[in-house]
Amino acid sequence: MTFSWYPGKTSLTYTHSKDPLILPSKTGGASRALPELCKDIIPECSLNPLLFNGHLQTFWTATNRGGPPVHYKRRVFSAENPKFEGTFAVDFVVAPPKEKDEAAVDGGPEDEGLRKDPAGVGHHRLPPRTTYFTDKEFESLPSASSTKPLLIALHGLSGGSYEVYLRHVLAPLVAATSEGEKAGGLSGGDWEALVVNSRGCAGSKITTSILYNARATWDIRQIVKWCRETWPKRPLFGIGFSLGANIMANYLGEEGTACPLSSAILVSNPWNLDTSSQTLQRTYLGLNVYSETMGTSMLKLYNTHAPQIPHLSSAKVNSITYLHEFDREVQCATWGYPTEGAYYRDASSCDSVLGIRVPTLCLHARDDPIASDEGVPYGEIKQNPYVIMCATGVGGHLSWFEWGGGRWFTKPTVAFLNAMAKDIDLDRIEMPDVVDAEGKAVHKTPFVFEPMRRKLHIPGNDQ
Repeated sequence: MTFSWYPGKTSLTYTHSKDPLILPSKTGGASRALPELCKDIIPECSLNPLLFNGHLQTFWTATNRGGPPVHYKRRVFSAENPKFEGTFAVDFVVAPPKEKDEAAVDGGPEDEGLRKDPAGVGHHRLPPRTTYFTDKEFESLPSASSTKPLLIALHGLSGGSYEVYLRHVLAPLVAATSEGEKAGGLSGGDWEALVVNSRGCAGSKITTSILYNARATWDIRQIVKWCRETWPKRPLFGIGFSLGANIMANYLGEEGTACPLSSAILVSNPWNLDTSSQTLQRTYLGLNVYSETMGTSMLKLYNTHAPQIPHLSSAKVNSITYLHEFDREVQCATWGYPTEGAYYRDASSCDSVLGIRVPTLCLHARDDPIASDEGVPYGEIKQNPYVIMCATGVGGHLSWFEWGGGRWFTKPTVAFLNAMAKDIDLDRIEMPDVVDAEGKAVHKTPFVFEPMRRKLHIPGNDQ
């Protein structure tokens, strides 16, 4: 049983290293282990008792189109790495506009002064509450001396900064406060945040045939580097949702001890994409509801940008029904994978978790019908003192609906980020020794296990 006698209350289980990361206090108080901190700040999970399994929780997201309003200003960046040339859109959270501009940014009649891209790249149709920065506005971003914490977010498959689950986390962090207003900045809150939109998502245009995939860490890497150079005194944090969590985990693993982020959160990460795909295909709901829905959303995204992707056969792509078929026709043809299974195995983050070297909280529901519990790397998490997994018995995929419509996952994410930013002295965290596979071998071996070594790679390039 995953629910207790109390209606809607579900279990919480924690997976972590027996020798976890020790976190020093900013106030000079006693240091705390990462699991101890998480268990103290993460509340019990009481969900809507009418949504008593992962399917019902996940289905309910289709009816939950509201959520807190979050306003954005967009900037289009050009890729610095010539191997991944093209542009991508980054949405910065800003304070709500003046009342007279609300109609334009909330989906009413468009005001070209608000919605036209100054860079000339263009868009299809911007999401609600989103406008472009003017050059003058962008040049007026907070100064290099700012110390306000900044959250960098990645959305899920074919989504964008407008997603309800994402706004549920951003809204309480960036809500205007007297302290935040005193510190100045974009949002007026104690935090600032931005969302890196995957190429072609959220109304952005692609300018080359370089698409995004589950290993597409190049854009998040560029933005984190840009943020560090722009605001050298700011603590930077990361959060990823679903496929964005897989990308974030891969990025964290690739960066290792050099990661500029201070801490991170991974929500509903599919981890092992091959396992999750096989799980979807073995049941009627998995194949004909979840996989078909995701395949349809990706097909719609493809058709929006088809003229910019001439190497693909539009007829073949439009013959697909399911997500794995889309990946077979599009991702394999784009990146050179022989099969979608090879792509899934190579792009999965279940081994990347071994390379993470910043405090990282993972949130997962064991009944998640999309990010299969079979694919969660519980054993690998136990080997890494920097990572802790909090798994609930019920919750679905990016759901966790409470009675009244709230989302439970907002509470642990906001609590963890605030604890890391306000209570933990991130500069004094001592790097513990992490025993690698070679060190675990019983006999002397010439082999070394490298969790970030990928099959698809650029010869002569470590990334």
